[in-house]
Amino acid sequence: MNRLVEIRRQEHFCRERALFDSERKTFWLAEAEIWEQRALDEIAFHFRECNIETPGIETPGHSIPSQSLNAA
Repeated sequence: MNRLVEIRRQEHFCRERALFDSERKTFWLAEAEIWEQRALDEIAFHFRECNIETPGIETPGHSIPSQSLNAA
């Protein structure tokens, strides 16, 4: 999660620069948006990593019959 903290720090830095650099405000806000998206990607990645289910192991309330995955 240290990576997420650093990404958010960069986003905050860009937003602060936008406040004080009126000539390049648009640039800094665009940079902040990029960093914000990186943060969201990092959160999604971490969430997926934490919720990977091991095949053959059922977690209570989260078992899915294998037949239902192929039905369509």
